[in-house]
Amino acid sequence: MISLTEKYDLGGFSPVGGALELSPLVQAQPNLAGVDATLARASVDVAAIDTSNVLGQVRAATLQLSWTIESTEEKVAGVNRAVQLLPAMLGADGQRSYLLLFQNNAEVRATGGMPGAFAEVSTENGQMQITRQASASGIVFDEPVFDLPAETRDIYSDLVSTFMGDVTLTPQFPITGALTREMWKRTYGTEVDGVISFDPVALSYLLRATGPITLATGEVLTSDNAVQLLLTDVYANYVDPVDQDAFFASAASAASAVFEALAGGKADPASLISALVQAGDERRILIWSADERDQKVLEGTTLTGDLPASDASAERIGVYFNDATGAKMNSFLDTRIDLGEVTYRNDGRPYYAVDVTLTNTAPHDAATSLPESVTGPGTYGVVQGNIRTIMLVYGPPDSQNLGVTRGGEPIPYHPASDTGYPVSQVAVELAPGESSTTRFYLLGADAEHGELVAVHTPVLNLLESQPVEVGCDSVLR
Repeated sequence: MISLTEKYDLGGFSPVGGALELSPLVQAQPNLAGVDATLARASVDVAAIDTSNVLGQVRAATLQLSWTIESTEEKVAGVNRAVQLLPAMLGADGQRSYLLLFQNNAEVRATGGMPGAFAEVSTENGQMQITRQASASGIVFDEPVFDLPAETRDIYSDLVSTFMGDVTLTPQFPITGALTREMWKRTYGTEVDGVISFDPVALSYLLRATGPITLATGEVLTSDNAVQLLLTDVYANYVDPVDQDAFFASAASAASAVFEALAGGKADPASLISALVQAGDERRILIWSADERDQKVLEGTTLTGDLPASDASAERIGVYFNDATGAKMNSFLDTRIDLGEVTYRNDGRPYYAVDVTLTNTAPHDAATSLPESVTGPGTYGVVQGNIRTIMLVYGPPDSQNLGVTRGGEPIPYHPASDTGYPVSQVAVELAPGESSTTRFYLLGADAEHGELVAVHTPVLNLLESQPVEVGCDSVLR
């Protein structure tokens, strides 16, 4: 996608009078849509070519052509979506408003982190303006703002639909977006057109394109210090929760400052696109639109934050985390996700093993050396310095939960279902220096499937995965 966009004249996508000039994008819409459709048809045509009885050189050339078309199609599809979507989002057809949701990964939630702050942004004719800023604290309702399905409430309780700070408990960002929009409307009377979520890591990528941004609190935010400053230093520098909220509100507005820098000609468009692609691939930027047409354009991308969908190339398993410490300790949590499978059934259905290894890297004296705003006061029964994490594994639709083990022994867990996905839920509490591996077993749905892939919460410290060897005798029956 990056290499392809460099072929376009990004200089035409430039600020005029403090606003982004949208006409180059609008003019490119029909051409890119046509190219996208042509490549899609070509991909189908090439896939239909029978190479079973041809020379090896012809077969190799056909495979090379297929790969070239598919890789180009993927890149063009991404650019086409952006070109179709951005003008409307930036107010080409009239004023729009969006809520920027700042996810704090130091207190992990399924889609990233606890919402730390919000900034309402108005767009019109390519110009962007912050109209309101607020924190999640205090936005609480006695009754759910939406009547969510019973299976969703069974897993995440009514907190997901009554407290703004818990709208990211669910890994389904479309639900988060709709809940956030409704809570914001009931609190401030504004019905936004969509919700855009990002985290400090995504912000650090964007800062590579814009350069340093000075926050209202005086700190200078750079691509190198953003994560450390926003997720660790803030708690050492600001003890009062009110001051922390003010800081995070300032940080949330930094995302708008990034786009304002672009509108002011202070950012390199190619670098910005590179940063957006990386953040999008890592699911650190999520978008939900109340406009069904816009949401349709986003369909099938990582930006929607939907549950993982498997296809011929990959069997996708969701692995999500929610903090149960009531603190900001996840900067000290290392995460590794390993996958493996074995097949010995007559029907060929595979058994999957999902190993989740968590390690608390906090100092041994964390209870006294770290501020209480990081360790938490022990309100939820978690010893200060410990990290308690709820793990949720979503198997592919039509697969089955088979149990959970730790140290080779079965442990109690909460089996559930969420919109057709089997879910296994279990918690683990780790003291400083402690590590634990939890294994989730699943029975796959189909003998034929693609490569096993984990779609997971965008955590801070993800270690490289390792293959899992699964013995037939180790699978729970």
